[in-house]
Amino acid sequence: MARIAVLRRSLSCGCAPSAALALLLVAGVAFTPVRFIAPDARYPAERAFSGAKKVSNSTEAHPIMPATTIDQLMLADDPARWAALGFDIHDGCCQIGSVVLGFLDPQDTPGPPGIRAWSLRELVSENLDGLPTTISHKPIPQPAPVHPNGVVAIDHIVAASPELDRSVAAMQAAGLDLRRVREEPTPGGAPRQAFFRLGHEILELIQEPAEVIERAGGHDHPVRFWGLALQVEDLDRCAELLEGNISEVRKAVQPGRRIASVRRSAGLAVPLALMSAAVRGAGEQ
Repeated sequence: MARIAVLRRSLSCGCAPSAALALLLVAGVAFTPVRFIAPDARYPAERAFSGAKKVSNSTEAHPIMPATTIDQLMLADDPARWAALGFDIHDGCCQIGSVVLGFLDPQDTPGPPGIRAWSLRELVSENLDGLPTTISHKPIPQPAPVHPNGVVAIDHIVAASPELDRSVAAMQAAGLDLRRVREEPTPGGAPRQAFFRLGHEILELIQEPAEVIERAGGHDHPVRFWGLALQVEDLDRCAELLEGNISEVRKAVQPGRRIASVRRSAGLAVPLALMSAAVRGAGEQ
């Protein structure tokens, strides 16, 4: 697996970026059906929605709980650079699928570049182990049209935690739907991963490698956002359009899928990967 030549931004905890974290994004590892465990006694599947409705069958009552979905991601980045890569920008925002990307001027808003925060629907709590989160009550919009570069949806969002079990517990308590935990090292070197379903999108939460935790001064820092992987209608055509600003197209870890990463030359503050669509029946969903 080729490594990213240059990592694009500093970590919010103040330590240098890790090549292992970057590899997680460009490898396309979400929902890889290798040595996953489902929620169990350590990760109970119940979600603590207050006032959840119940329906009955012949044997037991089952709670019906509304799905958590992403309303908006706030990026400290220049929207003009996204427009130059073939993304439609309207009124300072970019809608991908049903998720809105809002842009903050890094010079006017103190903080690290990249993904700063998000808003989610149907949460019990905003406490996601320090991941900057607000609760949204906006309705889900109709999916956006295909972008000129062929992007149709967000595949997954990558976040990193120094203590995976701590973060998973907080996210489940807040109402996120844990689907799988990967209990073996990834191609990028992260010891473990957890995957949460957020409507059509996935949150891929990775355990930070030991060297990242050590540089950050220990395990006490919060979860932080890392990058995005987007689904593309035609990855080969997209690669032609972005020639010079995109890596070679290669196989992803997920069966039947391919992936490429946007190069530093594009000037984005968010580490970004582009993926072919999921192959029905080829991987764990």
